Amino acid sequence: QTRLVESGGGLVQTGGSLRLSCVASGRTFIYFAMGWWRQAPGKEREFVSAISRSAESTYYADFAKGRFTISRDNTKNTVYLQMNSLKPEDTAIYYCAADRTRNISTRHSDYDYWGQGTQVTVSS
Repeated sequence: QTRLVESGGGLVQTGGSLRLSCVASGRTFIYFAMGWWRQAPGKEREFVSAISRSAESTYYADFAKGRFTISRDNTKNTVYLQMNSLKPEDTAIYYCAADRTRNISTRHSDYDYWGQGTQVTVSS
């Protein structure tokens, strides 16, 4: 069983930056497509970004383009989300997820493993 543990969330002012990390247990990380999702209070979970197994491909939600950068280090079983120019509407719980079947995916149902999430709060 693969376990995902996120970290790096916190409270930041508008315009600030945070770097989220997600560490995966096990030895199969390189075979997983990885993604970041978020869920704000009272809203559905939404896609943020995804990265392919060897990091040759990345996808971003429109709100993330130009501000967020996803990356991964397969030697450390870790995926990152660098978030810059944060806005109050970015406030949410951020989850990382792993897809063991596809090279990359933006569909929630494709992801097999989920972390517990890390809270990001952006103050105005």
